[in-house]
Amino acid sequence: MPQIQANGTNLHYELSGPSGAPVVAFSNSLGTALAMWDALVPHLRGRYRVLRYDTRGHGASQVRDEPASVEDLADDLLGLLDALGIGRAHVVGLSLGGMTGQALAMRAPERVLSLTLMATAAEMPSEASWNERAETVRAQGTAAIVDATMERWFTPDFPRNAPAVVAPVRAQFVGTDRAGYAVCCNAIGRMDLRPGLGRITAPTLVIAGRDDPATPPAKSEEICAGIPQAELVLLPSARHLLAVEHPEATASHLLAFLDRHRGAAEAATGAVPFAEGVLNRRGVLGEAHVDRSLAAAGTFAGPWQDFITRVAWGEVWGDPRLPWKTRSLVTLGLMVALGREEEFKLHVRPALANGVTVSELQALLLQAAVYAGVPAANGAFRWAKDVLGDELA
Repeated sequence: MPQIQANGTNLHYELSGPSGAPVVAFSNSLGTALAMWDALVPHLRGRYRVLRYDTRGHGASQVRDEPASVEDLADDLLGLLDALGIGRAHVVGLSLGGMTGQALAMRAPERVLSLTLMATAAEMPSEASWNERAETVRAQGTAAIVDATMERWFTPDFPRNAPAVVAPVRAQFVGTDRAGYAVCCNAIGRMDLRPGLGRITAPTLVIAGRDDPATPPAKSEEICAGIPQAELVLLPSARHLLAVEHPEATASHLLAFLDRHRGAAEAATGAVPFAEGVLNRRGVLGEAHVDRSLAAAGTFAGPWQDFITRVAWGEVWGDPRLPWKTRSLVTLGLMVALGREEEFKLHVRPALANGVTVSELQALLLQAAVYAGVPAANGAFRWAKDVLGDELA
């Protein structure tokens, strides 16, 4: 994934989704990276253009070991939007990302289409405690506080019931740069966004975990009391990292909110530059496959690659009127009916990444048996098994 300079900081980011769709920008929490949104993003794929990035000092973004404020982090995000040529975006942030979102909506209200704040606060006591945490991490690393942090982030049974979900989050936290983490701790300690809440004009959704000890529901209620157009959702049996522990519930509330504030109905994308088609193509099929196809095209097949990239991937897959999940289901159904084994296999894993479940794939193939014939569906079940193997067991 690429990096770009924004507000004097090299930020690691990912931008994917139909080129004609509204942009949703996600800002991560303290001690995580853009991967924290992995389980939530498929619910938006193909309906919105998704921008994720690593906050400065986190993940693969630049570490700047110098004092910073939450307003500086907001300027980072604003600079990222500018660098990518994005005029307005729906902004979503969790914890530190929610603080960043609040500051951005105060500083540049004309750039924020809507604001979603998850498990966050406008002020966090006390500065001394945050400075103490920063000093501990500088001296001992984030491993010194990882156990206490995981307890605040997840409900008691979740790490045992979903170890494959928690393990990468824990590893990312332990791997977070000491200085990068400490600088953001100091920024939180100095933060008080409460006086500016009334300046936020964007429609705002606040999602809180009912059992969150880090940013209790009272903190969300305080935000809602200050923002004129704010609404509050409380998720039961949820602690701080609610987008990771409850991605389906979180996505359901987020999508309903985004769709209400989506704006005017979209038209067909129309002519699309090659570069935008490549972004869509990579977003669906993966960078490695697309790069191989383009590199192998040569002089003879080059015009063909240009054509399908601009038309199929730019104009069609870039058209936001159908979500990518729907397009994946349509594509797979057509490939079954036409007996296109190679194309079917190419699109199976992208379909799962676009939100199609294995159960939905099974239902699609059963329907194909009715409308395309039993032999066609029989072959497709075999093709799916070839691609997914034990995942279908």
